[in-house]
Amino acid sequence: MAARYVKYAIAPMLAAQGLALRRRALRLPEPPGPRHGSEGKGPALSVLIAGDSSAAGVGAPHQSLALSGQLITRLALRARVTWRLEARTGDTTRACNTRLQALPPARFDVAVLALGVNDVTTGLPCRVWLRRQQALHDLLRVKFGVRAIYASGLPPMGQFPLLPRSLKWVMGHEARRFDAALSDLAAAQPDLHHVPFDLPLDVDMMADDGFHPGPKIYGLWADALAERIMSDQRIPRHDQPAF
Repeated sequence: MAARYVKYAIAPMLAAQGLALRRRALRLPEPPGPRHGSEGKGPALSVLIAGDSSAAGVGAPHQSLALSGQLITRLALRARVTWRLEARTGDTTRACNTRLQALPPARFDVAVLALGVNDVTTGLPCRVWLRRQQALHDLLRVKFGVRAIYASGLPPMGQFPLLPRSLKWVMGHEARRFDAALSDLAAAQPDLHHVPFDLPLDVDMMADDGFHPGPKIYGLWADALAERIMSDQRIPRHDQPAF
């Protein structure tokens, strides 16, 4: 609670720092590469990946080295994966929901979400964010028939190299608060899985802008998601019998 009061007290300074940061920040493009396809052998698994610039792979030179490419490569070792990536730089939870509403109906077994950073940076209240997250999860269930939703936890924004100290403190606190709320939301819904973003944010593993992951972090992130998905969906290794 004290942290929130401090945030409001220094809000003008934070706003000025945020504007200055946007003016000088290096703007990286979304990488080229496929955003849908099928690959692998084994049991069928359809995957929808949605979210913000991190889901879109900003910080990687190609989608094959971004989150989607590395995740699908890992899943395809044990399954026949049909997948689609729907993500855009700057997307908030509400923007992602709007984007998915505009798509034609389709069926996916699993959805992977990477959202929340832009909601934090725009100052959205956590309670509003949770309502928007719930609306997105309901859309995935009803329109796309998703049986399991894997919501990536928010990264430790207090460790982002780009941010000045005051913004690190505030954004780091808010990201932890949002992430805890997302974890609580998932605990109450059997088909919603919170996957903590417990990864190193070393400067040499981050993108050149000091804000987005680099390929090594995307690889570690894909490892965590793939292991969780394959375990939950009971996808056996090719040298193991299916039960």
